[in-house]
Amino acid sequence: MTKLAVITGVGPGTGAAMARRFAAGGYRIAMLARNADRLAGLEREIEGTKAYPCDVSDPKQVETTAAAIARDLGEASVVIHNAVGGAFGTFLDIDPEVLNRNFQVNAMGLLYLARAFVPGMIARGQGALIATGNTSAQRGRAGFAGFAPTKAAQRILAESIARDAGPKGVHVAYVVIDAVIDLPWTRERFKDKPDAFFIKPGAIADEIFHLAHQDKSAWSFNVEIRPYGEVW
Repeated sequence: MTKLAVITGVGPGTGAAMARRFAAGGYRIAMLARNADRLAGLEREIEGTKAYPCDVSDPKQVETTAAAIARDLGEASVVIHNAVGGAFGTFLDIDPEVLNRNFQVNAMGLLYLARAFVPGMIARGQGALIATGNTSAQRGRAGFAGFAPTKAAQRILAESIARDAGPKGVHVAYVVIDAVIDLPWTRERFKDKPDAFFIKPGAIADEIFHLAHQDKSAWSFNVEIRPYGEVW
């Protein structure tokens, strides 16, 4: 039976790269995002994918979408929470509602996905739940007050799920992407930066595919990836 990967936040960058990588690895792909038109385009482009417009911050939408995925494609072997809500500003600048919105996408979205898919993985004694993050999950810099607290909460929630679900056969991991992702708009914004400054979406996807297939005797939880030119 073909395995199924569920990927949230599928856009033209990392999300699409992960869809391509898992499809190349023999998976059917359920692609989730709020932008239905963009998803439809990727569905036509990437063989073996099916689009599911969904706002992961809405528990009802996640529940309905999970049921549709199970009906259409079967049980999920891998779930990747790549959807992200972000905003910049100091604690005095940000709209508190923006912080709450980002928390709903980043932390609560992970909770809703875990509750929808992990019980089935536990019942089968196998599966993987992976969340993509960045260095804001580890530190709160000035100007990141609308974003960092939500990613830190997401990482800690993932760790809590890992400690519960791991002994039951489900691999939960958190990937810190310490880099600017190589996209047309980031290249334009950082046009003075060398290639070594950027991380390739395909390279991120390769590492996440590897992470989802680690041997049970050597599971990772905290994973950090960065280009060789990144200062850290």
